Amino acid sequence: MIRMAGSRVALVSIGGTISMAKKVDSGVVPNLDAESLVASIPELREIAEIKTVSFRMVPSSGLSMADLLALSGEIDRLLSEEVDAVVVTQGTDTIEETSFLLNLTVRSDRPVIVTGAMRDPTNPGSDGQANLIAAIRVAASGQTVGLGTVVVMNDDIHHSIYVKKTHASNPAAFSSFPLGPIGWISEDRVRIALKPVTERLRITVDPGSPEKEVLLFTALLGDSGRLIGHAAELGYDGIVLEAMGAGHVYPSILDTLEKLASTMPVVLASRTRNGEVFAKTYSFQGSESDLLRRGLISARSLDPLKARILLYLLLRSRRSKQEISNVFKNWV
Repeated sequence: MIRMAGSRVALVSIGGTISMAKKVDSGVVPNLDAESLVASIPELREIAEIKTVSFRMVPSSGLSMADLLALSGEIDRLLSEEVDAVVVTQGTDTIEETSFLLNLTVRSDRPVIVTGAMRDPTNPGSDGQANLIAAIRVAASGQTVGLGTVVVMNDDIHHSIYVKKTHASNPAAFSSFPLGPIGWISEDRVRIALKPVTERLRITVDPGSPEKEVLLFTALLGDSGRLIGHAAELGYDGIVLEAMGAGHVYPSILDTLEKLASTMPVVLASRTRNGEVFAKTYSFQGSESDLLRRGLISARSLDPLKARILLYLLLRSRRSKQEISNVFKNWV
């Protein structure tokens, strides 16, 4: 095994299945910190010089936006002062959201890789060690410099903009529609086949800025709209609407959406979580063109989970509704 000359990689652990080797009441819980993960795989130190940082010890479903913004700040500190690349280990439940937030908020162009495990270390066929070795290898290779945050799972390299978790338990749970992985690992070598052509978007969030909350609401067959009508009084600052198909809703909800869109950003995404929201194909009541005329903002090809992350960060960075609309229009 060849160690990359001068590669200094920080392993930042925040919990998740990859860290769960302790059973409590017949179920596993996080208990392996960053140092324990590295100690369990001696060959990691043959790939790079490893610095361990135990940042959190929680399942990924227990992470907050505050946790992720703090993680982003810690990554920037490590990349500016101590290491050449960072690998984050976490639970797979929210990897697509965590990686996308880091892609938007980490200022450094140095490699940031997120990985985890679908099967915990107590199970036969656990994938955590293989994923961690692959992630360290990608970090040490330097081939993702300037690409933004990537996710390494099952020997595939996914870009954080496109990656999705598409299965609850399968080790091959991650995909990147419509492009597929941007690269892979083969015979210990890192291969990058695709690179983003759009300029990377960076959003700076002032830690002192007011907290914001974005509602993710799914449009349903025959929905009366009673629940979403209370979004403003419940304190939501923005909404991502998971509409049907290419951006359609049941007509009874239209007036409510139009009223909400006049007071806060309401982003129109597709509940299919694949493909692009249309702009002018249909013109019936509740169609995408009808909703856009009523002031909703198209998420275009961004899936609802990531649209929520982007809207949250834009709100926290004190962008106006028009500025938010411009970002979705010109960057997504």
